[in-house]
This record gives sequence, structure tokens and C-alpha cells, in this order.
Amino acid sequence: MKFTKMHGLGNDYIFAHMMNEVLQNPANLAKKISDRHFGVGSDGLVLIMPSKTADAKMRIFNADGSEAEMCGNAVRCVGKYLFDNGIIKEERITLETLAGIKILELRTADGKVSAVRVDMGQPVLEAARIPVISSKERFIDEPIEIDGSVFRATCVSMGNPHAVIFTDDVSELPVHLYGPRLENHSIFPNRTNVEFVRIVSRDRIKMRVWERGAGETLACGTGACASVAAAVVNGLCGRRVTVMLPGGELLIEWDETNGHIYKTGPAVKVFDGEIEI
Repeated sequence: MKFTKMHGLGNDYIFAHMMNEVLQNPANLAKKISDRHFGVGSDGLVLIMPSKTADAKMRIFNADGSEAEMCGNAVRCVGKYLFDNGIIKEERITLETLAGIKILELRTADGKVSAVRVDMGQPVLEAARIPVISSKERFIDEPIEIDGSVFRATCVSMGNPHAVIFTDDVSELPVHLYGPRLENHSIFPNRTNVEFVRIVSRDRIKMRVWERGAGETLACGTGACASVAAAVVNGLCGRRVTVMLPGGELLIEWDETNGHIYKTGPAVKVFDGEIEI
């Protein structure tokens, strides 16, 4: 199978062109190809497919083989792949995902995509729709106990579930310890992504993420959107925020008029390859 490795702020995926063929058992392949010692090495596998409702369709499988609804960094890379390879020649692309159709605005230089602005849609705050098990309609600044430690979380869905936790010490926090426990907590029936966030200023936050099915990654686009939404509803920042991640920065804008969140960031091709499957 031919593939392209790409990343958005270090959140790296293997992209397979499936516009004219069908891949059998992508979940198993995701586990194999994502292994950083015995495979290519990535946070997951992305299939670029035809769509009946949009310009193209994306399916994404985490490194553990589970299928995710959405990935903001992978979406930008798909936009770059489609344009740079001449599959789509317009600088506006519609992309079908399990979280709905996303609209991509491509920023190009010298005939190649350098950055992408994505309409990520409206954040979901209703607990039942995220989903998170709670007696309250919204899960905002609510306690979650893990091994005797209490975390206060705000839960948001950006097409996939997120639990955002604000902290004063995001750099030294043992994300590898608390991340998997929060991801698999019993109140999250579909598991959850977990963001640990420090408020730097009204227009800048610092974030680390434990991604469901992948572990700690260098960036998470949907997580950045969820973190800004959580910060806004808790009165901690404005609606135009730069999110600082280990892999770089994303610009997140929450439009007060239509309620949509827009995410702008880079997309980078690493290399093309071929692997026996």
C-alpha cells in the first residue's frame, strides 16, 4: 500500500488514498502501521475516500485501532493532500467526517498548501450529547475523582468527546498518569480525550492533551477548540485565542454570531512511502 505521512503540529498520521479502492480491516492496519518500532510510526491511520455528500470523505483510526469521529489536525492534512496532489483544485473543500461535513479554507504558497482554516462547527455542551453521564444538563467545572485526586472538568464535544481541566502547572503535570484514568473513567461511556490547560492571558492558553486511543500527542485540533470553548464558558478568556501546544500554535476563533469555532494551523508533508500489508 502506498501512503503519505503528514503532520499538523507534530500530531502525525499515515494517509492512504482510497478514492478508487477499498482497504480491508483498517483497524488492524492502523495498529500495525502506527507502531513506532515495528511500523511506520504515527498517531493513527487516515483513509481519504470518495463522498456522496462532499468533495471527499475522511475516516480516522487511532493507534490502538479504534475509530475516531474527528481529528482537527488530520483534517488540515487531508485538505493539503487533496490540493497538492491535484485531486481537488479549489481552495475551498468540503470534507465528510463522522462528525459531519467540515469546510476547509486553504492558504497556499507556491502552489502548495501551507495552512488551513477549518470551520469546526458548533461546540456541544449538553452532557447527554457529549456524552458524559451526569445529573446536570451541562458538565461545567464539575469534580471528577481519580485515585483520591479531584479534578474539575468542563466537558465539550467537537464531534468527539473532550474533558478540559484547568491547571496552574501544565508543564510538570504527570499527564501519562492521569490521562488514561480520566479517558477511561466510568462517566464517559465512549471514553474521552483529556486536555490539561493553563490560562496564560485572555487571548493565549497553554495545553497538553491525552488523546483517546493514542496517548499524549504533540497537538490536538479538536482539543484546542474544546479548550477554548471551555475557557469561554468559564469566563477565563476571550473568543479569539492562540493555543500553545508542544508541537506549535493554533489560532482558535469562536464566532459569537453563528456559534461556530474556526481553527487555523499548518499542515506538513513528511514523506511518501510504501508498505506491505
